[in-house]
Amino acid sequence: MTTADCPFCRIITRELDASVVHESATVLAFMDIDPVTAGHVLVVPKSHLPTLADLDDDVAAEMFAVARAVAGALRRSPLPSEGVNLFYADGEAAFQEVFHSHLHVFPRTAGDGFRISARWGSNPARAELDSQAEAIRAAL
Repeated sequence: MTTADCPFCRIITRELDASVVHESATVLAFMDIDPVTAGHVLVVPKSHLPTLADLDDDVAAEMFAVARAVAGALRRSPLPSEGVNLFYADGEAAFQEVFHSHLHVFPRTAGDGFRISARWGSNPARAELDSQAEAIRAAL
């Protein structure tokens, strides 16, 4: 996807409309047009950075800081919000659909219907966890 084809780039340049929540020199936060719940906000870098690995530490930190502020605002707003989820999908296998980094912030209420279906509770042996930790440490 080129920046000309990227819907988030087109929102950033105001070629497409968006309901903006926050804007800085680096980050734009706006309402998701296909929300999980009312108040669902996307936080994106203004530069076209497709994956999590493309973000430098400063941009990633600002995205998280804005998401944290939006989460607090959602909790103080009149929108229903008993909790908040932050969700980042990185890559097609993780269900990333728009290949421009974005962090979802959405309010949660009991019974709102959002679920993450996973195979929880495999309880691997400590040796397996230690081996995985070593592989990750080596890659850092």
